[in-house]
Amino acid sequence: MAANGKIIDLRKRLAERFPSSPLTKATRLFTGLPFLDEPIGGGFPKNAITEFISPPGSAGSASLVHAFIHSAYRDKCFVALIDGRDSFDPCTLPNSILRQLLWVRCTKALEAVKAADLLLRDGNFPLLIVDLILNSPEELRKIPQTTWYRLQRLVESVPTACLVLTRYEMVSSAQLKLVLENSWNLETLEKPDAIFQLRIAVKRSHLKSAVPPSVAAGDPQRGKQWSVVN
Repeated sequence: MAANGKIIDLRKRLAERFPSSPLTKATRLFTGLPFLDEPIGGGFPKNAITEFISPPGSAGSASLVHAFIHSAYRDKCFVALIDGRDSFDPCTLPNSILRQLLWVRCTKALEAVKAADLLLRDGNFPLLIVDLILNSPEELRKIPQTTWYRLQRLVESVPTACLVLTRYEMVSSAQLKLVLENSWNLETLEKPDAIFQLRIAVKRSHLKSAVPPSVAAGDPQRGKQWSVVN
């Protein structure tokens, strides 16, 4: 009973701190990144899990997380980031942006999955990011596949796009699987438009819209706003 009371109290606090958005009919979250939005049909699907695979030889996933947070801020959306290895660096973000971010700091993958379960039941976040990039393959293998199917059932009932970042393909219930194909060097990282040098490949899609297998970075002047599309 005591544990249930704490969960109820936490959900109440989350609802007060991160009120739900009135825009609940949209089926996609448009990120404003052409190289990402165009191949997946207009943004991350709501009511679904998207697995974003960043293989050991690739780079850029941390920059993408920051880009998503910035885009959500421009559209006054709240974002929940579940940090599987407590590796996120908030120092580069101003306080105005951090006010719209719920940062859940975990040290183990199982903690991150439990946090995702709780936040999906809450249903107040347009975007939920579960970052498991730095968690070891050994601990990720301990997550039963039934857990991912349970999370998929939860997200189907809320207007949330759930994005799981991994090094290896592991989320069997994901309706959309993306792969980050490029590798960056220091010269690339120093460029102001480095984020637009990323290359995304669609590994699997169970969505209705057809998408090409891969796409290069688009025009950096296109799509600077995060918005919802039907």
